[in-house]
Amino acid sequence: MRTKGTTGNQNVFRDLGFSEAEAANLRIRAEMMNALIAHIEKKRWTQAQAARHLRMTQPRVSNLMRGKIQLFSIDTLVNLLAAAGRRVDFRVGKAA
Repeated sequence: MRTKGTTGNQNVFRDLGFSEAEAANLRIRAEMMNALIAHIEKKRWTQAQAARHLRMTQPRVSNLMRGKIQLFSIDTLVNLLAAAGRRVDFRVGKAA
């Protein structure tokens, strides 16, 4: 629990105690999942429609929509974003 006057990291996963590397991986996956979910919602696709457009099963779309982050690798999410017509940019910076 955080006490008054303390601040967290830029990454909530780091604040939760994950290693630096795992926290970075989770943050990236979460951002990509949020982008996919927002895209699906903007298109007003049902899960069945999203499954067809993204070339995956409806249960897999359900896992995505429920935020089951542990079931989606960075590679898979990049491929799904590409199937949705979205571009993924990548940038590397200095560690804080």
